[in-house]
Amino acid sequence: MGFEIAKTNSILSKLATSEEHGENSPYFDGWKAYDSDPFHPLKNPNGVIQMGLAENQLCFDLIEDWIKRNPKASICSNEGIKSFKAIANFQDYHGLPEFRRAIAKFMEKTRGGRVRFDPERVVMAGGATGANETIIFCLADPGDAFLVPSPYYPAFNRDLRWRTGVQLLPIHCESSNNFKITSKAVKEAYENAQKSNIKVRGLILTNPSNPLGTTLDKDTLKSILSFTNQHNIHLVCDEIYAATVFDTPQFVSIAEILDEKELTYCNKDLVHIVYSLSKDMGLPGFRIGIIYSFNDDVVNCARKMSSFGLVSTQTQYLLAAMLSDEKFVDNFLTESAMRLFKRHKHFTNGLEEVGIKCLKNNAGLFCWMDLRPLLRESTFDCEMSLWRVIINDVKLNVSPGSSFECQEPGWFRVCFANMDDGMVDIALARIRRFVSVEKSGDKSSAMEKKQQWKKNNLRLSFSKRMYDESVLSPLSSPIPPSPLVR
Repeated sequence: MGFEIAKTNSILSKLATSEEHGENSPYFDGWKAYDSDPFHPLKNPNGVIQMGLAENQLCFDLIEDWIKRNPKASICSNEGIKSFKAIANFQDYHGLPEFRRAIAKFMEKTRGGRVRFDPERVVMAGGATGANETIIFCLADPGDAFLVPSPYYPAFNRDLRWRTGVQLLPIHCESSNNFKITSKAVKEAYENAQKSNIKVRGLILTNPSNPLGTTLDKDTLKSILSFTNQHNIHLVCDEIYAATVFDTPQFVSIAEILDEKELTYCNKDLVHIVYSLSKDMGLPGFRIGIIYSFNDDVVNCARKMSSFGLVSTQTQYLLAAMLSDEKFVDNFLTESAMRLFKRHKHFTNGLEEVGIKCLKNNAGLFCWMDLRPLLRESTFDCEMSLWRVIINDVKLNVSPGSSFECQEPGWFRVCFANMDDGMVDIALARIRRFVSVEKSGDKSSAMEKKQQWKKNNLRLSFSKRMYDESVLSPLSSPIPPSPLVR
């Protein structure tokens, strides 16, 4: 076996055999646990429920309804077949002009119409993953570094580091001030890099934040923009959750800050936005990634690189028609925010009933859940032990804070928008049962708690007459609100 591994490594590149892809983290291990034992209300009612995937599945009915009413938008329909040849043969990496115009308009609407975007600066990429990697290729060389406020999205280690060879240096944020980014923390991270002779090329912001689900205020954005300009480094703003804001305060884009008249001199060439339709529209499979840069050279370079990850013209054609329908877009954005607000409130209220608190958030498809009271000791070893129980026994895939580079043990990201109402209630029932076991067995050993949990594990029973896979919709599930517990 050892010989086979050595032989494989000798015939592959260093990139292919490196571990820099980051997929050995608990974040991805949770996905594997779900894949090997996925929940199904009838076929596998005691399987793992996927709460580690930030998908927005709450408004598919609106999109499906639009597609039914607009068959010409698809070149694979009788009504749209006349456009098939032209669209199938189009391969300009600039993208369809109508698609770029529609994307620019949609970006304006998701920012409340307070800022304008130039379609000529819209560059396509294969999802936010491709957009993030492309912008790093444009801005940095192997060995250079970017500052990133932590906690941050675990797959950044793959998206930003693996093939580019850059480093990510955390800007540590603390729960004592609700994980807000401070000037002191930014300055400290930058100076530590300087002392280590690491060349910092920029700072990456995720706004709204993943995993916190919070938005940055104008003062914080101005402060960070001032810092990056002062040190002549790039500011990359990942704004892929812009339209998931469901409560006050409203989202503020870095583009709005650049538009402010009272803003003193700012080098816009150092500012770039990454966007996507994966979260705001709930279309991750369409692989719509967007780079929007205020730097002409970056736009030109990124467009050339986009040849390696273009969006299919069939997808562009469909979405150009959909996003150009202003009545549909306005209704979609309003309805999406309302449904996210309702789901977030229902889920967090359910957690509060058993004493679990979350960081107060106003955006995103997830909550930053505080399970510190359930840790035996405030260590990352105890966090991982708790996570294993939640994955293996409670059968919920939630993501531990350590995989997000959080410096404080006991925080977990839990997603709530990738399932129907019935499944949310099943997940909450499992959490209630688990917390009751933890509280009743505070003095028990970890093994005793595990045995007690298994003994009292949920057994969910459904009448097959009430459940029909062919008619189950994400928003009108016949699964009863309170699952039967034996």
